[in-house]
Amino acid sequence: MKNPLCTGFENPLGMTRRSFLNQMGMGLGGLALGSMMNPLQGRINEGPALAGTHFPAKAKRVIYLFQSGGPSQMDLFDYKPRLNEEHGQELPDSVRRGQRLTGMSTSQASFPLAGSPFEFKQHGNSGAWFSETLPHMASIADKLCFVKSMYTEAINHGPAVTMMMSGSQIPGRPTAGSWLSYGLGSENKDLPSYVVLTPKVAKGQPLTSRYWGSGFLPSRHDGVRFRPDKDAVLYLNNPDGISRSSRSKTIDHLKELHEYQVSQQSDPVLEGQIEQYEMAFRMQASVPEVSDISGESKATLDLYGEGVTEPGTYAANCLMARRLAERGVPFVQVFHTGWDAHGNCPGNVRDNSKKTDQASVALVKDLESRGLLEDTLVIWGGEFGRTNYCQGKMTKTNFGRDHHPRCFTTWMAGGGVNAGYGHGVTDEYGYNLEQDGVHVHDFHATLMHLLGIDHKRLTYKYQGRYFRLTDVHGHVVKELIA
Repeated sequence: MKNPLCTGFENPLGMTRRSFLNQMGMGLGGLALGSMMNPLQGRINEGPALAGTHFPAKAKRVIYLFQSGGPSQMDLFDYKPRLNEEHGQELPDSVRRGQRLTGMSTSQASFPLAGSPFEFKQHGNSGAWFSETLPHMASIADKLCFVKSMYTEAINHGPAVTMMMSGSQIPGRPTAGSWLSYGLGSENKDLPSYVVLTPKVAKGQPLTSRYWGSGFLPSRHDGVRFRPDKDAVLYLNNPDGISRSSRSKTIDHLKELHEYQVSQQSDPVLEGQIEQYEMAFRMQASVPEVSDISGESKATLDLYGEGVTEPGTYAANCLMARRLAERGVPFVQVFHTGWDAHGNCPGNVRDNSKKTDQASVALVKDLESRGLLEDTLVIWGGEFGRTNYCQGKMTKTNFGRDHHPRCFTTWMAGGGVNAGYGHGVTDEYGYNLEQDGVHVHDFHATLMHLLGIDHKRLTYKYQGRYFRLTDVHGHVVKELIA
């Protein structure tokens, strides 16, 4: 600034004795302490933490179709004919092995096995099994890479979703999208590097902001939620009577004030705020553009199916994810809720399959037709699976399934994965792992590897310790990589 700020009395010599001692003595001590506590904090206004990927990346971006509530794997992908043969019989103790149950099942005197009411068939050259409720997914069987042996320690929704998102059951850790934003940044400076799309009508378990939070990373790595509303991002539009040019001048002057403050005393948080103001201004033009689907062809809209023109539906969010991906947003998280099937499991599976099957496949096909699937990793899965036994009362046509963290199914497409491959084997009852278990940490390590990142080398020092997405665990599952 050309003139000093009008902030009260300023010493004509430019610095008082107290200021001198504070800035030179305690200031140096503060710098040293800051370096010891978090040497990366001072780099908040610099570029990504990594100068480049650790090795050639197979994927440049991720679209994570998260199925909140725990889809029933044995009613969708993991065909278990023995459950049908022994439907209604007691779960053998040799299978259960005294393993932990949720509080909703522990009071049950009986655990009758529940076979799937749906017909299963094998599809594609890979011979992957699909329930009749997923005809669209079955049509791209050879494009999918299945992990049928996922497992986690978390047995309830909140900790389990937090674990899948951040690698920890305890809230406060950065989520996978935040780690990617921190490590590699984004090619598109007009849109956030991490975007979250939530349903307009959310049924079942609630979605909280910790599922896309940046934890102890700088707040600019938070996921930015796009709402199914005329204002996709809250408080982004100008108030009535404020023009874009007026807002631009306001931000310029505010930046000038902030830069003067930083020149007097470095403040990483303030530097981050400058960046966020500038990003918000650029988003005033970029967000309405990406949200406007009026230019999409009828063939594309028909591909995604019913509800695609209604903001906040799963179909509309899948289309929005493709539009964000083609504009260079590296991590898009699409949430679908409602898979929590403690009662009426058959109806739950039918309903949610109908809502997600076509649009999920449309996204894969749409990306492929535009040449984007090759370097876009699409992930479909939930936080855990469901039990092979009935929770609550069983009738001839109805039953419920409880939470089951011991084994569940996730699939991936594009982004360098081993298409047409199924990894892992569960036992005949779908209760325990028999072969090639993949823990959440292993899944995250593999995800980072596909993006060209060594999960052990992307770290952030916080409270005296170096943290990473996989904590102190995880190994890359090489069989999942093409």
